[in-house]
Amino acid sequence: MERDDIIEYSLDAHHSEEQGRKIRKNIWKVTYILTLITAVEVAIGIIWPRSAMGAESWSWWSIKMGYLLLTLIKAAYIVLIFMHLGDERKSFKWTILAPYALFICYLIFIILTEATYNHEVTEPWGAWPGAVK
Repeated sequence: MERDDIIEYSLDAHHSEEQGRKIRKNIWKVTYILTLITAVEVAIGIIWPRSAMGAESWSWWSIKMGYLLLTLIKAAYIVLIFMHLGDERKSFKWTILAPYALFICYLIFIILTEATYNHEVTEPWGAWPGAVK
């Protein structure tokens, strides 16, 4: 039994072969960019492992911040392309992205602050009465 209340949206998507080529080219471009960013992240992890850097070194801190930056770039690109936010007006983009950017910065601040506090409390084992050295 065929339903007549379902609208077939794919039948309304008419475009020429040139427009189709342009769409496919854009899809490949997005794929290449996201693959490149991911490959850079993986290469950094392989080339400079944490054990080679030292947990408290400046270079390890810069690698962690680089990971955060690359991840945020990838997330922003995904939002702009796949959620079609890149086609909107600039004011609308900022209305959507600014609260998320502020929230992400707040979460990063909380994570880094609490991780430092936890490290300071648990590292000096002799600081607690009755702690085993």
